[in-house]
Amino acid sequence: MRVAFIGLGVMGFHMAGHLQRAGCQVTVYNRTPARADDWLREFGGGSAETPAKAAAECEIVFICVGNDDDVRAVSLGREGALGSMAAGSVLVDHTTASAELARELDRATGERGIGFLDAPVSGGEAGAKNGKLTVMVGGAKESFQKAQSTIEHYAQCVRHLGPAGNGQLAKMANQICIAGVLQGLAEGMAFAESAGLDVDALIQVISRGAAQSWQMENRYKTMLAGDYEHGFAVNWMRKDLGIALREANRMGMTLELAEMVDGFYADVQAMGGGRWDTSSLLARLKDSK
Repeated sequence: MRVAFIGLGVMGFHMAGHLQRAGCQVTVYNRTPARADDWLREFGGGSAETPAKAAAECEIVFICVGNDDDVRAVSLGREGALGSMAAGSVLVDHTTASAELARELDRATGERGIGFLDAPVSGGEAGAKNGKLTVMVGGAKESFQKAQSTIEHYAQCVRHLGPAGNGQLAKMANQICIAGVLQGLAEGMAFAESAGLDVDALIQVISRGAAQSWQMENRYKTMLAGDYEHGFAVNWMRKDLGIALREANRMGMTLELAEMVDGFYADVQAMGGGRWDTSSLLARLKDSK
């Protein structure tokens, strides 16, 4: 299968690599050519100078970039992928973006006879590297069926959740949940430390009970060590929470906890931690003592 992968960031680099290793003929595009060169050295495959050239003659085109504007540029722009995609092919956007953009792309692709899926992912860099991502998908069922087996080369769970935009809405719910869990974990650890408890021993106990979470299992040791130079960055979490809060406002909802934690992440940014892992909420609590 001929596929294109546009965007070789922390996630896309590994996702595209899994496709190449699985036997797909992958052509990549990245805004910074040196990153594409690194990918070619590691995985082989091919590269192109523009998204349109990467997408030419491909059955599926994957996008994983930064935000709504980036997605529009590489898909709908003057040298965007849609300009060379054939009818019957499928555009899969893995970017965490707005549901509004997903519906816009669904309309634009539909006018050209091209399928579209909004398919944001969860699992972080480790999930991408190990091929264990969770993918939340919106779009036509026919397009999902065309792309599902290919997406599964880098995912442990791929779920179709309804029409275009629903993948992005699911990712918003995912980020809202994560923000609350991380703040609770940070406060619990800070409380335990102030009370004089052995936090490492405590976590080993409570992680076997109702307090258990992925964040607790995978982040408590680095949190104890004050090591936040890894994982999903605060800057990106604030982008994601901003999308969720705007969508909630559109629906007439108030997400009190998400708004509060978003403000806490703003404090972490002010501490110089914009690129720290999202578990750095603990650093904010320690800094406030």
